[in-house]
Amino acid sequence: MSLDRSDVEQSVLERYSDAAGEREDALCCPVEYRGELLEVLPAEILDRDYGCGDPSRYVREGETVVDLGSGGGKICYIASQVVGPGGRVIGIDMNDEMLALAESHRDAIGERIGHHNVDFRKGRIQDIASLVPADSVDIVVSNCVLNLVRKEDRERLFAGLFAVLRDGGRAVISDIVSAETVPEEMQQDPELWSGCISGAYREDLFVAAFEEAGFTGVRIVKRDAKPWRVVAGIEFRSVTVEAVKGAAVVEGQPCCGSAGG
Repeated sequence: MSLDRSDVEQSVLERYSDAAGEREDALCCPVEYRGELLEVLPAEILDRDYGCGDPSRYVREGETVVDLGSGGGKICYIASQVVGPGGRVIGIDMNDEMLALAESHRDAIGERIGHHNVDFRKGRIQDIASLVPADSVDIVVSNCVLNLVRKEDRERLFAGLFAVLRDGGRAVISDIVSAETVPEEMQQDPELWSGCISGAYREDLFVAAFEEAGFTGVRIVKRDAKPWRVVAGIEFRSVTVEAVKGAAVVEGQPCCGSAGG
């Protein structure tokens, strides 16, 4: 028996609503971002950042970007600078407090960087296909959010992620994965779900989920050697996966069995 959807989503909503007001260090891993792209961001957004990687490093100039689980908007505002005035960034989050935090600084940040190309949409990330038009996005990024989605909704999440990308588009997802299958009793704990533990994908199954959704060239581009946490003897660590829609694997690039970091 799995947790009821309302239990999972309510636990996540409540914890991240609280974390929008007061920083919770237990929700994030140490991540090194490009310092020059953080200079325009207010301390309030920097302090309320909860992630485990930096998928914005894979964004390119002029692209249309979707950030799943955009929270306070940190990755969106970093990506906004990278894509420039010719690009576009869409943040999706279901948490009103986090969206309010992100929105409250949008105009000021746009003035600082010299262009306005970010907008935010409220919704669950597994509903991405109803929030973003099909075949309209160059890259979908996400930072430590997919593990918060119930297992029953994950196939729809990956299908939607695939659908919104243009041919040749990429998904670059940073998330917490487990070294072993998470035991059923841990999966029934809403607190561990909201803490990015109970819902963690087993690492090999995380890669397989992209392949099953139709992606090619799936590879781990960063994998933390040191676990973020060890719970009940199981290692939980951050990985970043890149996957491509409709393009062949690039010769010479490591596939899913190889990783840096």
